Amino acid sequence: MIALAATRLAVKRVGHGYIGRSALGIPSKSCFQLSSLVLGAKYFSVTQPHRTSTKPSQKESKSTIDSQADPHTATTSVKQVFSQQELEAARLARLAGLGWLAKLPEKWIPYAELMRLEKPVGTLLLLTPSLWGITMAAYSIAAPVTTFLSVVGLFSVGALIMRGAGCTINDILDRNLDNKVARTIERPVASGRVSVPQAVGFLGVQCFAGLAVLLSLPFECFYLGAAAIPLIFLYPLFKRYTYYPQFWFSLCFSWACLLGWPAVGAPLDLWVALPLALSNWFWGIIYDTVYAHQDKKFDINAGIKSSALAWGDRSKPILNRFLAGQAISFSIAGALNGMGPGFYIMGTVAMVRLYQQLKKVDLDSPKDCWNFFTSNIKNGFILWFGMVIDYALKLSGFL
Repeated sequence: MIALAATRLAVKRVGHGYIGRSALGIPSKSCFQLSSLVLGAKYFSVTQPHRTSTKPSQKESKSTIDSQADPHTATTSVKQVFSQQELEAARLARLAGLGWLAKLPEKWIPYAELMRLEKPVGTLLLLTPSLWGITMAAYSIAAPVTTFLSVVGLFSVGALIMRGAGCTINDILDRNLDNKVARTIERPVASGRVSVPQAVGFLGVQCFAGLAVLLSLPFECFYLGAAAIPLIFLYPLFKRYTYYPQFWFSLCFSWACLLGWPAVGAPLDLWVALPLALSNWFWGIIYDTVYAHQDKKFDINAGIKSSALAWGDRSKPILNRFLAGQAISFSIAGALNGMGPGFYIMGTVAMVRLYQQLKKVDLDSPKDCWNFFTSNIKNGFILWFGMVIDYALKLSGFL
């Protein structure tokens, strides 16, 4: 279950959930920043006033330099100078996007924002590969419904907790990048509303909660989850030093496919689990690359790397090849697991739907990219629904 922390991991993200980038594309610059943050979900916070001057004082400049020199010091400075109107638009957008979190006690809100609780997209995308693995494994041994449902419940709680932990790690390590991008300047650590020591302490609480969930599962899940920890902690480095953080992000999410077998009491069948994980890996790169196209202008200035910047106008042809890889590896996993008609019918529906969405999406439109990203929740659940159909048919004696 610790593997679920990849969320990103959800994650620049996810929320990345993941999460989110600008989404309305309103011409006015202030409105653009506002819409960017309202719909941002990747992958939050009580209000603390930002500085009102658009020109930092000498003292502020020195503070920024010092905070950059010491990576363990939380920075409250916005390195990229935004206008007062842009900062106010970001603040108002954050408040407007709180939703039900606004009803929480004021001191709790920044920590709920660290977990991206108001943005469930990343949690659902993290949960999806777990559901695939659980259902494929349950089908293979005709596991009882009670076992299936209890494991789905535990993984759902674990995904929520560990996606939040992944976002917290990301916010701590990326605080000096987040304050360069309009979409992320209001994040709790980047804006200074939560200090680094406070965020680290909260991360510890989340990890212990995740451990409690993990210990509720068979021991095999524990060592599989522990093996994913290095993947999780290395993810934030990839957007600094490579143009392919999406590859590593998707690897972290795909690891969850492996845990389904021991979770339901089935022997881990790598002949099925690995193609299934590979299929999710291809899929994650697709939706996260489109996601990254939302911030490409800011990312260039902030020095953040992504496959969106690496591939540019070639993104669609390249992603179509990844879609072919997803379809092939998904089919191999189904064939080796002896899946029935539900798997292939719903698999075809999801793949055709994803192909059409990829064909239509405007990679220069933040709104289009955001809609594409969030719509992938449906694609993942369509694929899962096909597995559930076959599982039900097997338990009923039809397969």
